[in-house]
Amino acid sequence: MKFIILGSGGCTAIPRPLCKCKICKEAREKGKPYSRFGCSLFLDDLKLLVDTPEDIVHALNYANIQQVNSVLFSHIDPDHTLGMRVFEHMRLDWLQISEGKECSNPIDVFAMDHVMSDVNSIGSKFGSYLDYYENIRNIIKRKVVSDFVYLDDIKITFIKANSATVFVFEQGKRKAIYAPCDVKPFPNNDIFTDTDIMIIGNTVIGEILKDGFILEENNSLRNELFSMNEIEQLKNDYGIKKVIITHIEEDWGKSYDDYLELQKQYKDIVFAYDGMTFEV
Repeated sequence: MKFIILGSGGCTAIPRPLCKCKICKEAREKGKPYSRFGCSLFLDDLKLLVDTPEDIVHALNYANIQQVNSVLFSHIDPDHTLGMRVFEHMRLDWLQISEGKECSNPIDVFAMDHVMSDVNSIGSKFGSYLDYYENIRNIIKRKVVSDFVYLDDIKITFIKANSATVFVFEQGKRKAIYAPCDVKPFPNNDIFTDTDIMIIGNTVIGEILKDGFILEENNSLRNELFSMNEIEQLKNDYGIKKVIITHIEEDWGKSYDDYLELQKQYKDIVFAYDGMTFEV
């Protein structure tokens, strides 16, 4: 299975608009891999996209993605869903529609029931955007998944984690976990055992953050996000061979170069960047 991290950023883009900090200045000057799009993943074997952050159009173009057949939604957060208008970019042909020809190859959109219900609530006074895309324009087909789905020879298991989802991709004996956001506490499940690669977000990186901010022991972020020690513990508990940290926040105040240096402290734990490609 060939994966591409289209976006490795967090809730805020890097560079953050209007920000004059050294990390954002560097990202503007140097571009990739110092800049980061919103968090998203692409499985090339299936032409499958996970999540649609606001800048997904640019992320797809940057990675030169030529085809998307399916989309998975992990949860409702705007930095994972509000780029959904990409469905129109990929499937609406207004010139064909002007001649009465609607889309003939809609994108399959998969989510667990609680996530699909949440995402269906996104809309305007005219109703749900997903209703419009499916029922009026025929550019998507929604498919609720309770446990797992097979796409070709790849099994994708959906595991509920609070209001979000952990995805497990399996092809033969090869296995990858994708847990981008809102997955703490991490669900207990034997399926995670002996995984080749886990791509995980939801992690605060370091004790000293942007502009010298010190993360105190009683800071609420410690309850919401994993520490690097907790990531190491997950890796060891499940016998995961390699971990890639994604959903990297501008608030952590670290450059791409800082992450390259930091990962030398860990065994088989690395930090994602936009365009990172790996095979499982």
